[in-house]
Amino acid sequence: MRKLIIAIDGPVGSGKSTVARLVAEMLSYVYVDTGAMYRALALKARRRGFALDGVEEGNEETLTLLAGDTHIDLRNENGQQKILLDGQDVTNEIRAREVSQAASKIAVIPGVRRVLVAEQRRAGQLGGVVMEGRDVGTIVFPDADLKIYLTASPDVRAERRWREHQQRGDKVDLAATLEEVRERDRRDVERKTSPLKRADDAVLVDSSSMDITEVARLIVLLASQKRTQ
Repeated sequence: MRKLIIAIDGPVGSGKSTVARLVAEMLSYVYVDTGAMYRALALKARRRGFALDGVEEGNEETLTLLAGDTHIDLRNENGQQKILLDGQDVTNEIRAREVSQAASKIAVIPGVRRVLVAEQRRAGQLGGVVMEGRDVGTIVFPDADLKIYLTASPDVRAERRWREHQQRGDKVDLAATLEEVRERDRRDVERKTSPLKRADDAVLVDSSSMDITEVARLIVLLASQKRTQ
């Protein structure tokens, strides 16, 4: 059977990363977390001392040049994804709350997106890949074999993010996390370059009342149907 390109898009906290990873494992496909690329670049920018609060108004050219001079590798080792930034393992560091927030600001820069989208296309062009992000089905691979738009209610997504923060030892309350989710949604939907939206041919999956395994099995079933068409 032919190997598919599976695109999973959706807002923050919808479970994209966990679901995509599990689907890739079930299908013996490669998992690509596009968001990790933006987080890795954001981490590098923070290390260089960039002030990212006003990144929409300035620093676009400098950050685009930084993206072009950055090497990001996504590797699967013993079933776990490792993110290497210029050869250094930053898998855990890029999950910090401040890095995630910085990544959403860097992601609005057209030049940065062009550089990273090219890398994402290179990673998935041969098929046999599950790629997740916010514009995979609309921009990165508009001709993907299977497109999923994974979402959940803001309250459910905020609770998921809050639990992630708790597991990492971050001191943040649920109300602040809900506000963070809503602000992230606003920024993703309203950005001029590659805004978050459901592709016309994407299957809408609401995971509010579904567990990760149920969602993954549904996507695998849809993939099996696609492979036999």
